[in-house]
Order: sequence, then C-alpha cells, then structure tokens
Amino acid sequence: MKELSLNILDIVENSTKAKAELVEIEIIEDKTTLTVRITDDGSGMSEETLLSVTDPFYTTRTTRKVGMGIPLFRLAAEQTGGSLTITSHHIDDYPEEHGTVVNASFDKSHIDFTPLGDIVSTITTLIQGHPDVDFKFTHTVDDSSVSLDTRELREVLDDIPLDNFEVLLWIKDNLIEQYNKIKYK
Repeated sequence: MKELSLNILDIVENSTKAKAELVEIEIIEDKTTLTVRITDDGSGMSEETLLSVTDPFYTTRTTRKVGMGIPLFRLAAEQTGGSLTITSHHIDDYPEEHGTVVNASFDKSHIDFTPLGDIVSTITTLIQGHPDVDFKFTHTVDDSSVSLDTRELREVLDDIPLDNFEVLLWIKDNLIEQYNKIKYK
C-alpha cells in the first residue's frame, strides 16, 4: 500500500468484523521511529489463526483466497528494519479479556519507509462506516498530540449518530485543526 493509513484502515476493518466495540489506534512518532498500535476488544483469534495471519495465502474471507492486509503491513515495517507483532486472546479462552493488539514499528529514516498518509480521512472513514463502534485515536509526535475519543463525543451528542454529516465534518475539521498545531521537528 502506498501509505500506512490504508494499512490501518484495513486492520481496523478486521477489528470491526471481529465485533469489536472499542478500537484504539495509537501512533507514536519521534525523529527516527514511527510506532502504530491497534488494540481492539473483538472476539480475538485462535492460536491457529494467529500463527497463520501473517501468511498472504491465509484469509478468513470467502470472496478471495488471499489476505494481504497484515502481510503487507508486516513487510512495510520489516523493510525499514522495524517489526510487527500480534497478540490475541480468543473470546472462547478469555471471555472477559479478549481482543487483539497489532503493534508495528518503522524506521522513518530508511529509504523504504512508507509515509503515514491521510490519517484524518482514515479515521473519519472508519467512524462513518462503523458509527456504532467506539474509536479512540491518539497520534503523539514528540511532546504534542492529536486525539479523538468517540465515547466523549457520544456524551455530548445525545441521540445524534456519529455518521451524521455535520458530525463527520466536525470530526474531520477538529483533527485537521489539531494537526495544524503540531510542530514537526
């Protein structure tokens, strides 16, 4: 993929298919490293699935025979000298503490580093496509951060859905405003 935000979109789509009620997307960035951590409270993966998920010829989808999301994200990390790890607890084995954590680190100075891309559109698209799922987004750059938590928005919005056009426009504008305040060093 041409930007990491598309990998994030793909992985979070997997979280929503696993019936996650809360997905946390955390990006931590300094001068040399970018770390992406996606945590969900979905149904989790079995040990067998967890061992196979980085194989591009493994997928749970019935519409095609390959699953490229995780393998491409792993490749993007590893080609910079970084890494990707996945931990998961399946709901059958961990009824109270189930879910998945995908953690990837990238060396930003490497020639093969894939740019983050349009993360604002990614977050907005996820909220629009899954208005009943809660998202907590944080992007920390050195000592500054951008954040959004849909649980806080729901408290203010009462019965107005998150996929309402005006709400989505506010979310997008709010994230852009926060990013404009970050000073990249």
